[in-house]
Amino acid sequence: MTLIVDTLALTVAAVPADIVIPPNDNGLPGIAALRTVVGAVMTVGLILSVLALIISAVVWGFGANSSNPHLASRGKLGVLISCGAAIITGASVTLINFFWNVGQTVS
Repeated sequence: MTLIVDTLALTVAAVPADIVIPPNDNGLPGIAALRTVVGAVMTVGLILSVLALIISAVVWGFGANSSNPHLASRGKLGVLISCGAAIITGASVTLINFFWNVGQTVS
C-alpha cells in the first residue's frame, strides 16, 4: 500500500502545475484561407437548408391536399429538420465559442 502512495506522490510531483497553451492564429500557414473556406461552407449549408425547407413545404402541401397523411408528415418532418439545420449552421461559431469558454474554466 505504501508503494502505491509513494508512486502517486512522485507522479503528482513530476507533473507541472501550470500549463497554459493559448490558441495561435499565426502558427500555421493558410489559417486565413481556412477561415474563408469555413465561411463558404457555412454559406452553402444555409443555402441548402433553404432549399430543403422549400422542398419540404411543397411535399407537405402535396400531402395535405391529396389526403396523404404519410406524405404530409414527411413534409412536416423535413421542415423541422431544415429549420434545425439552419439554426445549427448559423449558431455554430457561437456554440463552439461557448463550449471553448466552458472548457477553459475546467481546472
